[in-house]
Amino acid sequence: MPHPSPPVIGIIGGSGLYQIDGLRDVVWRKVASPFGEPSDELCFGTLEGTRVVFLPRHGRGHRLAPSDINFRANLDVLKRAGVTDVLSVSAVGSLREDLPPGTFVVVDQFIDRTFARTKSFFGTGCVAHVSMAKPVCSRLGDAVMGALQGLGIASKRGGTYLVMEGPQFSTQAESELYRSWGCSVIGMTNMPEAKLAREAELCYATVAMVTDFDCWHPGHDAVTVDQVLSVLMANAGKARALVKSVVPRLSGHEGPCRQGCQTALDHALITAPEVRDRALLEKLDAVGGRVLERQAP
Repeated sequence: MPHPSPPVIGIIGGSGLYQIDGLRDVVWRKVASPFGEPSDELCFGTLEGTRVVFLPRHGRGHRLAPSDINFRANLDVLKRAGVTDVLSVSAVGSLREDLPPGTFVVVDQFIDRTFARTKSFFGTGCVAHVSMAKPVCSRLGDAVMGALQGLGIASKRGGTYLVMEGPQFSTQAESELYRSWGCSVIGMTNMPEAKLAREAELCYATVAMVTDFDCWHPGHDAVTVDQVLSVLMANAGKARALVKSVVPRLSGHEGPCRQGCQTALDHALITAPEVRDRALLEKLDAVGGRVLERQAP
């Protein structure tokens, strides 16, 4: 089956979210990946009986800059750990007046402006093309939005996340350009994360936590580091409450993903089986094993 039952919930924590409240039977364990070193060890535990796997995206203590994150290793080790659903939590800047600091946005689209990152598990020797038309799993998005509303957290369903390379923030001209494109928030970490989650046949959703307005805003220059950090810490507390609330909502799901996230590779592989590179296939055992075994020459 493409979706084991019961589900295993993976949490990728961004800036400020380094732990999960209420997690029991906690064990930190290193999981090896053929794609290199992930950001940190994985934290295994249970939350109200549901298996949860937590990965701090920047490493504990925030050691890694966005461009230095090994996104392929991160998604690969989550897949190897049995994760089926991934909730990504990220700090972002707002590109809209109606999304002030403290707002949580359950985004449904991305624009990828990154350029210094490896964006696919596949490549020479085994080429694959997955659909990214709908990059967020609607089932996960529904569950997250329901949890946010139940907690009374200021939130918005839908919006486009512009992912920039960083580590520097935008110029004012860039910020105004992204606003003209209709983008809602801007950050540095959800690409290629979302693309790799789709290639790994994982259901994926993002919660974008607004810490400040981007530099387009007239009041941006008056924002201090202390103010941003204060919002960041408040958001982290809300994010921990969100995780605690949303995991039980996801725990009862059985069967395949209604959106097809967990069969994304069914028609994606284009390289003929007899000419596929064996070394690459060995690295793809977790990510693409379901279809590669079926299509072996």
